[in-house]
Amino acid sequence: MDRPFFRVQHYIDGRFVEGKNHFDVLYPATNEAIGTAPEADQDTVDAAVEAAARAFRTWGRAPAAERRRVLKRFADLIRENKEELARVETLDVGRPLRDNLHGYIDRVANNIEFFADFAVTHAGEAYPMDNGYVNYVLRQPVGVAALITPWNVPLMLETWKLGPALAFGNTVVLKPAEWTPIGAWKLAQLAHEAGLPPGVFNVVHGFGPDSAGEFLTRHPLVKLISFTGETTTGKAIMAAAAPTLKRLSFELGGKGPNIVFADADLDRAVEISVRAAFFNQGEFCLAGSRLLVQRAIYDTFLERFVEAAARLRPGDPMDPETTLGALIHPEHLQRVQGYLDLVRDGNGEIVLGGQRPDLPAPFDRGNFLQATVITGVGPEDRVCREEIFGPVVTVTPFDTEEEALEIANGVIYGLSAVVLTRDVGRAVRVAERLEAGTVWINDFFVRDLRVPFGGMKQSGIGREGGHHSLEFFTEAKTVCLSNR
Repeated sequence: MDRPFFRVQHYIDGRFVEGKNHFDVLYPATNEAIGTAPEADQDTVDAAVEAAARAFRTWGRAPAAERRRVLKRFADLIRENKEELARVETLDVGRPLRDNLHGYIDRVANNIEFFADFAVTHAGEAYPMDNGYVNYVLRQPVGVAALITPWNVPLMLETWKLGPALAFGNTVVLKPAEWTPIGAWKLAQLAHEAGLPPGVFNVVHGFGPDSAGEFLTRHPLVKLISFTGETTTGKAIMAAAAPTLKRLSFELGGKGPNIVFADADLDRAVEISVRAAFFNQGEFCLAGSRLLVQRAIYDTFLERFVEAAARLRPGDPMDPETTLGALIHPEHLQRVQGYLDLVRDGNGEIVLGGQRPDLPAPFDRGNFLQATVITGVGPEDRVCREEIFGPVVTVTPFDTEEEALEIANGVIYGLSAVVLTRDVGRAVRVAERLEAGTVWINDFFVRDLRVPFGGMKQSGIGREGGHHSLEFFTEAKTVCLSNR
């Protein structure tokens, strides 16, 4: 089967740079090399950061309306290239193409457009004093932003950070995950075509330690870092950023509880739970990977949930009938399978899946895993406490609201949760007590870009979205105006 071959480049100071030390880019569905990307060394990162610092002198002072004009053109180009970007995202990630074509790329464009408008229309602050003085607050860009993004939903999270960073006047060096570099390179091409001035948006590729990631996070000219990824990597970035006191925003791991009460609409609860557990093959920090089901409906719910999950179809991600994609990389597949071995060696039971599906060539070489449902494990088991990041969900019964909350809050993570019930009072009560940055009641993954997004506990630091992105990507300066 013929596939395109991508020779990914860095994008520095308005130019595409071949770079050195190229590494292979693999298609998760077949593990064939579909491209190469260069690894940035210290000199390459220095060039990108210095270009961003030079560009900041003019971009940071440009009127917000002028920045909006360029960014809205960028968003338009994303929409005009929707089908190509959808295919690129599938080649990068292994997610079914149908998911990318139905809302995903639209959201990628909205991330840019929303903040382009927000930077022009947001309200300011002014405080008249009794003595006639007036204090008002200026919002000014911070400087060079390092944006470090993960491999699971790369285009969405790259633009989620790019939009506010650029709209509020910062300049950017983006380092995408080494397993998914193609989409960021394509974004750079569209930004270039949209007319972003040289140096405003730069892309460097590479790895973390002793590579592009570390060089970027230690760089003295970088003033702020927005990172989404693993909690352990977040701790390493925090240490690298400490000597120069960089501003940090982290969205890290998750182990979301999905609580189903006995009075829930069962049809809807099953549909939402399948979506929450298996969207993006479960490689999703917001995944509802811990299903907690009230005992009165446990058997009925489990039977219907397993039937629905069994209908998920792994296979060629470009096939419109495919509903379960490939995991990102052989190393990651092995890691996920390691958790299933723990269940086989312990007390739990794999009631659905747990195996690699039988697929025709070339997909028999891909990183596929069946949708997997585990029962008979408790909150103390590793599969219920640690982030597996694959199509694996545990189902645990509970009796009371208090017990559900204790289990739900009993992990180190606190990114998101789902509550399924017809009882509005219970929904509000439980949502208030859940230790999570976002709680969905009777739905999953509905986002308003104005609301804060981030995690509690070891799921992150800070919030982004709407006014909260304004807080992170700008400096607040108070000016006290005398009336004398």
